[in-house]
Amino acid sequence: MAEEVRKAKGLRTGWTTGTCASAAAKAAVIGLVTGETPARTDVALPDSRRVAFDVATPDPGNPALAAVVKDAGDDPDVTDGAVITVTAAWAGPLDQGAVTIRSGPGVGTITLPGLGLEVGTPAVNPVPARMIRRAVAEVTDRPVVLTVSVPGGEAMAERTSNSRLGIVGGISILGTTGIVRPFSTAAWRASVVQQVQVAAAQGNTSLVLSTGGRTDAAAQRLYPDLQQVCFVEVGDFTGIALRKAASFGISDVTFVGMAGKIAKLAAGVMMTHYRRSKVDSALLVEVATACGAPDEVVESARATATARHFAETCVEVGAFAVLNELCSRASESCSRYMRSEYDSSAVVEVVMVDFDGDHVWARG
Repeated sequence: MAEEVRKAKGLRTGWTTGTCASAAAKAAVIGLVTGETPARTDVALPDSRRVAFDVATPDPGNPALAAVVKDAGDDPDVTDGAVITVTAAWAGPLDQGAVTIRSGPGVGTITLPGLGLEVGTPAVNPVPARMIRRAVAEVTDRPVVLTVSVPGGEAMAERTSNSRLGIVGGISILGTTGIVRPFSTAAWRASVVQQVQVAAAQGNTSLVLSTGGRTDAAAQRLYPDLQQVCFVEVGDFTGIALRKAASFGISDVTFVGMAGKIAKLAAGVMMTHYRRSKVDSALLVEVATACGAPDEVVESARATATARHFAETCVEVGAFAVLNELCSRASESCSRYMRSEYDSSAVVEVVMVDFDGDHVWARG
């Protein structure tokens, strides 16, 4: 465990896989040099602050094998508790560079371009790689080979977007600050950007955005001929995804979502988190009135702060034209946003599904 996990707004911060890997790497190299694995070691974060970790010895007979257990603090990270393991060995004549990093079991390998890492190399992002090399340099200047492994990493990776990014065999070694901040949206935002980058790098001109698991499953049923890499779960980061798609010249974009997110997009709100924005009931009233909807639909728009009741009322009375109009306005808003950002010619189709993701209610 790290010697300190700082508090932020009452929640414990934690440590990235990159920080844990750098500590395990330093400990393994100390074991390689001295013949004894240290019980604790300290490493520098990217901002030069230092943090110390307890070191585990998975194989007491191999002092050059060390592990650090990741503590993600109070963040619901899929890699919380992961055992980040590093084996160190002296470099051979064919190895290049002072530190060669290889992926062992549970750490992914890059198979697609677009992530800023070479195809065939370990899924160790640039900042963690620099942290690892810096940590090793504190121990020796002799060339070494480090094999990073994570027991159970393949199963953990199934709960991430790695497969869509072309990362196979396990998790990625990540981190830009070395610190995991509880419930941070930075990781999701970064994942959205990466997914769009990888899709574009494969030459894809079509992208299907969804907000979560149910809408993603619906999107894949609706567009079975598209490659997996074309489907991006954007969460609340629709604007980021649209902006990135426009920057890469992707012009065929579809958004699959439920009534609440679509109502916000129709109002021009591209960051749709419920704490950042609310459904505009006046807009719902306007759309219902413009479509000549029955009184109960108009009243449902006035009476609720959510779009769900409004949409369900439209379905109950068969006022699908209202939902189609809402989708059309969201489409116009998203398309206009892309055009304003990068002079894009994109037209964004918007598809509304029900709250189980099983049926299409409207398109625009």
